[in-house]
Amino acid sequence: MDWDEAVAAAGGDPAAAGAVRRDLAARWAEPHRAYHTAAHLAHVLAVVGELRAAGEPVGDLAAVVLATWYHDAVYDPRAGDNEARSADLARRDLTGLGVGADRVDRVAGLVLATRDHRAADPDAAVLVDADLAILAVPAGDYAAYVAAVRAEYGFVPEAAWRAGRAAVLAGFLARPRLFATATQHARADAAARANLAGELAALRAG
Repeated sequence: MDWDEAVAAAGGDPAAAGAVRRDLAARWAEPHRAYHTAAHLAHVLAVVGELRAAGEPVGDLAAVVLATWYHDAVYDPRAGDNEARSADLARRDLTGLGVGADRVDRVAGLVLATRDHRAADPDAAVLVDADLAILAVPAGDYAAYVAAVRAEYGFVPEAAWRAGRAAVLAGFLARPRLFATATQHARADAAARANLAGELAALRAG
């Protein structure tokens, strides 16, 4: 399901959907982004499709697709409220498109689930797993991902970056499950843990 189809399925105005999509595309193309780009958006959308095709239950596909478009629509590496601001943007835009309040709340809630990547329901599980799918890519692609994230945080001194990034990685590794869906847990947990552990060891080694 693409953007226009998701807007229509959510009850929004198809005639106005294009202008909102162009604004979102411009946001995803902002020059300060190195990882959180249109390529990341496309990857998350693709994994959402894969998980659905694998049989993971999705109760409101339109909401999941719309939340994917919005989950990093506001992205400032210096800020700590990107997900909240992205959810607010979703509320503003989708309300303006005529999407009903319940559906708008659903999309905003899904966006907020990407803040800590913990899922309260199957739709959120699909979205957060798709967002974290990058953790399980082949080692070379994972290294490129890490370099891109580091570029986004180029303003952070190296020692502070190492300490902060190590804390994030250790937090993920401490989780009993990295992925919420059965499909992603089975196919990606081992690879993701290997990537995370390798990066953490390199950070600690200096």
